[in-house]
Amino acid sequence: MSDTRFSLVPQYSFRELTDVTPDFLTRLGIKFLMLDLDNTIAAYDEHLLSDDMLRWTEEIKSSGIALFIISNSRRGKRVGAFSERLGVGFIMRSRKPSPRGVVDAMDTVGFSPGESALVGDQIFTDTLAANRAGVLSIIVKPRRFTNAFLALRYYLEIPFRALCRNKT
Repeated sequence: MSDTRFSLVPQYSFRELTDVTPDFLTRLGIKFLMLDLDNTIAAYDEHLLSDDMLRWTEEIKSSGIALFIISNSRRGKRVGAFSERLGVGFIMRSRKPSPRGVVDAMDTVGFSPGESALVGDQIFTDTLAANRAGVLSIIVKPRRFTNAFLALRYYLEIPFRALCRNKT
């Protein structure tokens, strides 16, 4: 994997998390997929997993790829509930864009950066944390804009999303 440690440009871009397939991940040698929670797995105001997200996580897990939630959230009940429902581990208050939470998750589960990826909806936190940790960075569009700040942040990220060479 090339040294992209301080890059804001994601390596791969998808419309939705459910577009990231087990075949795609397997082709790249990914065995450990870390997921941002808010606006990646579920919108900020959603408290239940959608049926398509449940099907997707089961498909990923049944292909042998381990899943793990990495969230900056301080809402322990929310992170814990989604983690429990998906049957995956989690780290909250991960302080992305710091790579520390990403590295801690890999250490906890026993995977190396070369076989790990992080997918999220934010360039300035998720992509930067993944690139700094040396894992594959995947960006998806946010599930829903619940306020003007989120829409503005997404607008500011457009140039970095456009620089991603691998858009699907």
